[in-house]
This record gives sequence, C-alpha cells and structure tokens, in this order.
Amino acid sequence: MNAFERRQRIVIKVGTSSLTRPDGSRNLRNMDLLARTLSDLKGMGHEIILVSSGAIGIGTGKLGLPGRPAQLRIKQAAAAVGQCEMMHIYDKFFGEYGHTVAQVLLTGEDVVDPVRRSHLSGTFSALIGLGVIPVVNENDSVSAAEIETGEQKVLGDNDTLSAIVAGLCKADLLIVLSDIDGLYDGDPRRNPDAKLIHRVTEITDETYEMAGGVGSKWGTGGMVTKLDAAKTAMALGIDMVLTNSARMDALYDIAEGKSVGTRFVAKRD
Repeated sequence: MNAFERRQRIVIKVGTSSLTRPDGSRNLRNMDLLARTLSDLKGMGHEIILVSSGAIGIGTGKLGLPGRPAQLRIKQAAAAVGQCEMMHIYDKFFGEYGHTVAQVLLTGEDVVDPVRRSHLSGTFSALIGLGVIPVVNENDSVSAAEIETGEQKVLGDNDTLSAIVAGLCKADLLIVLSDIDGLYDGDPRRNPDAKLIHRVTEITDETYEMAGGVGSKWGTGGMVTKLDAAKTAMALGIDMVLTNSARMDALYDIAEGKSVGTRFVAKRD
C-alpha cells in the first residue's frame, strides 16, 4: 500500500464563488455535487472536514440585497442569515447520502487562546471519531468587526482558516477549491500564455509576485491568501492542493496522489 492508498484525513476548503452564482443566488447543483463527492470519499474510508465560505454571499442573496454589503453591521446580519441557510442545505444534502454534519464556527481567539484551542482540537477529534463531517466557517457575525478594523486579524479569510483547521485536526492533506485551476506564472485571465505550476516546494517572494488579482465580488479571497494558507500548511508538514471546483471529480485523483492543479509540498522530517 503506497502513501496515497491509505485512508487520509482531508480538509477541503470551498469558496463563495463555488457555492453561489454571479447574482449571489445559491448554486444548489454545486453544493449537491460537493456533498455527494465528499460523502463518497468518506465512504472510501477517508476522514473529511469541510471549511466552507459562503455565509455572507448566500445571506446577501436570500435577503435580496444588490451586492455584498459595505456596512459592517449589514454584512454581519447577512452572515447570520446565510450561515443558517447554508447549514440547512448541507444538512439536507449530506443527510441524503447517509452522513451527519456538524457546524463549527470559529473566531481568532478560539485558535490563539491555548485553552480554547485545546478544547477545539478535542471537539474535532470527537466529531471525526463519531463519523461526523465538521463544517467549519469563521463566525463572521461576531468576529468580522475585529477583521474589518484590523485590531485582531488572526483568521481574516477562510483560506487561512482552512490551514489552521488542518493543523488543529492533524490532517494529512488540505485541498483548496477555487475558481482557478491553480497557481500560474502569470495572470491567466489576462495572459493566455500563462503556465500552470504543478508543484511548489517553497514559497518565496517570487512566488508571491506571480499572485495577482482578487476574487469574485461575492468573496474576499485572492491568490495571495491562498499562498498564505499554503505557507501555513507547509510549515505544519501538510501538503496543500489548489484546484478548480468546476472539476469536483478531481478530488478522487487528488486523494490518490495524482497531479491535479498545484500541489504545495511540505518538507518531511
């Protein structure tokens, strides 16, 4: 049995653009496909933790707002509405495939304070041991004020959060699903000759120089935040794969160790 045939503990992060359409409405087809694929991977013996963005985007759509709110209090209200709706959908879809999900909402203090961090790690361990799929998000209705003002920017985006969760869960692999195929040596939206980089063993200033642009208007992340997440994961000894959520079936190949997207390879002791 090689390293990629064994059962793995995998953290999968999915972004807002993968869960919503351009107008902010819920993309139920993608959410169902995500639930089905992760349920199948779990059925194959892998342990699954899902880090899901989308609360503000889904809440914005449900509230009928024209776009992502600018006011902090409205943004937090949209997050509260959207988180409820998002978990309802996940509970329904995963339940149809025979799996139970649990909501875990985090703030920066939860991962910084050693006592909270210890309890949090224990909660993840218990949920995974019980066969539950944790669905993790930042508690935007509580922590967004700190993030927006910069007074305490511990998490700030779910790319970083996913890497922190991977460490808390002692994951074998982190997969970040985005609306881009991976890291390119230029901006593929502007440069058709930009080449996909399949393997990264070290993140340098030059790597960051290749990252440019921002995410969709419904999300917050860009390539820089994904490099930050990769850097954090690699420092924890965890590989991270960045790939496009449009090819959900590629998760099977990634779990088998095949070359998909960009793999950020951690150094092993």
